[in-house]
Amino acid sequence: METFEKQWYVLHTYSGYENKVKENLLSRAQSMGMEEYIFRVCVPEEEERGITKTGKEKVTTHKIFPGYVLVEMVMTDESWYIVRNTPGVTGFVGSHGAGSKPAPLLPEEVDTILNEMDQSVTHERPFAIGDKVRIISGSFEGFTGEIKDFNDEEHSVYLLADMGNTNCEIEVGSNEIEQL
Repeated sequence: METFEKQWYVLHTYSGYENKVKENLLSRAQSMGMEEYIFRVCVPEEEERGITKTGKEKVTTHKIFPGYVLVEMVMTDESWYIVRNTPGVTGFVGSHGAGSKPAPLLPEEVDTILNEMDQSVTHERPFAIGDKVRIISGSFEGFTGEIKDFNDEEHSVYLLADMGNTNCEIEVGSNEIEQL
């Protein structure tokens, strides 16, 4: 029995070929006139931003589910055939073999995955290590300092603050400082 509504399915691929499968699948959908059946192809990834030991910003991308690709499609005999015979696709997750069609993801599962991608582990920082800043609120208001490190979990920064005759390392909220 064919369903004629678009739903999300999970494809199993060769690990490391997820992006190639995405390209191949979108290309095949276009060349075979299946754009009305195969809509979106998604490789769930997240970006992680960090600071290297030398103080440079580093961005790395990680696949959330290595070896898997999501596809939003209308499951028909033809679309199913095209997807499962795309180079790099080893099969559908949730298919019981022997030509059976797979079960789609539940809407809440799709929402969780897509939201996780949108809210990836990124921390946009308006400051960098070495920046000179002024503390604009809190108990150290009015002092200036230089950013030495970040505490992303606490949304704070470590400063070497100029306290008159001495420099002290302090931690303040990232919303308590402004660039000089």
